[in-house]
Order: sequence, then structure tokens, then C-alpha cells
Amino acid sequence: MAIEARPDRARYIRTNAAAFGLAKRLIVIDGQAPDALAGLPPPNAVFVGGGADTELLEALWTVMPKGTRFVANAVTLETEALLVALHGQRGGDLMRIELAQAAPLGGLRGWAPSRPVVQWSVFT
Repeated sequence: MAIEARPDRARYIRTNAAAFGLAKRLIVIDGQAPDALAGLPPPNAVFVGGGADTELLEALWTVMPKGTRFVANAVTLETEALLVALHGQRGGDLMRIELAQAAPLGGLRGWAPSRPVVQWSVFT
């Protein structure tokens, strides 16, 4: 199951699932978490691609059974600080991922960095 607040992104998820032959295995829920969690079965894995805040993470933590794999990503300083604090409290792995692509730099080439992503993963 995937919860997506933006209708255009929900359509994109459905299109990708169909392209990879997974349309029958993926349910896309149009809605905003944590409200969209109501009535859903307990998950065995949770991935938060963006938009994490304290309210969402606390709501998720209450519905995840012990042993659930949890992964959250952050690109803003505010969300990164939240994940760093949770890593300190709950453990798990904290990783910073930085990518760069070769791009023109004058008459030569250099590395053009993308925004770094901080990823926290833990089992409940």
C-alpha cells in the first residue's frame, strides 16, 4: 500500500506500478497521512519518502507491530534534525547519501551536487 496526498503523484505511482506489472499488488490510497492510516491493516514495512514530521512519525510508531522495518528519508534540515534525534532515541542506522553528476564547468567538466538525503532505518 502507498499513501499519497497529491493526486498527480498518486497517478504517477499507479502508472509506474502498471509499467512494472505490479498494478494488482499495489494499492494506492489518495490521502494525507496520518489520517489516511485509519482502518488500514498493520504494516510489516513502512517507507516515508518525504514530508515526515513528529505527528506522522508518532502516528506510524503506534500502528507498527514489533519487528516492522521502518525507513524515512529527509532532505530538509528540519526533518534531518528529527531523524537524527529519533536515531539517538531508538537506534537503527543513519546514513547520509550524496550524489553528484558530471556537468560542464567552463571548458572542462566538474561535479554538480544534488541535494543530500539523510536516511534513517530501524526495526521496531
